[in-house]
Amino acid sequence: MTKLLAACALALVCCTARAQAAPDAAAPPAPVAASQAAAALPLDPVAATRKFMDRVQGEARVKSDAYSEGGYWLLLWDLLYGLAVAWLLLSRRISMRIRDFAERRTPSRNLRVLIYALVYVPLTALLTLPMTYYEGFYREHQYGLSNLAFVDWLGETGIGLGVGMVTGGIAITGLYAILRRVPRTWWAWGTIAGTVFMIFVFMIGPVFISPLFNTYKPVPDGPIRDDVLSLARANGIPADNVYYFDASKQTKRVSANVSGLFGTTRISLNDNLLNGTSPAEIRAVMAHEMGHYVLNHGIKHTVAFSLLLLGGMLFMKFSWDWAAPRFAVPHGVRDIADPAGLPLLAALFSVYMFLATPVLNTIIRTAETEADMFGLNASREPDGFAEAILKLADYRKLEPGPIEEFLLFDHPSGYNRILAAMRWKAENLR
Repeated sequence: MTKLLAACALALVCCTARAQAAPDAAAPPAPVAASQAAAALPLDPVAATRKFMDRVQGEARVKSDAYSEGGYWLLLWDLLYGLAVAWLLLSRRISMRIRDFAERRTPSRNLRVLIYALVYVPLTALLTLPMTYYEGFYREHQYGLSNLAFVDWLGETGIGLGVGMVTGGIAITGLYAILRRVPRTWWAWGTIAGTVFMIFVFMIGPVFISPLFNTYKPVPDGPIRDDVLSLARANGIPADNVYYFDASKQTKRVSANVSGLFGTTRISLNDNLLNGTSPAEIRAVMAHEMGHYVLNHGIKHTVAFSLLLLGGMLFMKFSWDWAAPRFAVPHGVRDIADPAGLPLLAALFSVYMFLATPVLNTIIRTAETEADMFGLNASREPDGFAEAILKLADYRKLEPGPIEEFLLFDHPSGYNRILAAMRWKAENLR
């Protein structure tokens, strides 16, 4: 449930990609050689793209499609499961008892809310653990995407819970302080506070949160480091080092990011990308990530997600009057400023975010398309970019239908991304 309360903040972090940490070796192994198929590709963009698509067929294509399509259903199951948890906390008066417990401990209303939050966050984490286990461990192993043993996964889940208790405690206490002090315009002040909170999470994430899960080390001197720093200097990015992180202990996915604000900027790539792709692929991916920074996607997303958050606040404001008499007041919730009503607020916000999924996806997907084009122009590596995108086919459906892509994809489809690269290549070769 706390994930739903912080959905906009998490979406902002996601737009720059979460970093994951560095191997213990003094230097990474040599990158895999670039594909020899590029020279044989036809110049026609559609025909060239089809050549890439044809490389993922049979069982691999079925598996990729199944993983993505299962993820669509999980959006619905997560919503329904969360609503069931909220109903349990309200109907069994568990939420009311937590509030009463907090009220007996202190006369301070802010401390009461904080105590409530510090019980509510781990309790909901425990109640949603079956879904967390299925999505984060079982399903990832089922599709061969995770490298984590169960004990390690449980440890990282515990760290995530600790982070959630800190950030959730701050967010929930702040929300109820606003609800008490400005009951008529809480939705406006809540949006402002939520925006500030998003920026705060965005700033501290790469510096303080990501290293809790992974170890970061500088990329050793060599061509890869030189290429990445050259790209950074050419595009005005204030970074004098490149870091890599040991994502391979957790996942088989490749990722990278340029993250942070106001002096916290960091260029990072995971060891799966560093050790499992060619220099051309690395340059293409890093140029894409730099595109997010140069095109000010952090600031643009802050504005867009703030408007999305405003919509969520208004949705909660107007739907509370209908929902509270049915689901909250009969179970001991006094009013909207009563922390015992948090499960209902979280449920309402989760419904809003579910309905807003296409809007959220479109915001992110638009920025990813812009970063793709920036990366192609900056790196001039269309074949490297296409090869990198093909590696994402393990967990992203390559050729969704247009409506499917519009509603459910937060990145352009693999087909459209490779088609854009092949079009760029054809026009520049011409």
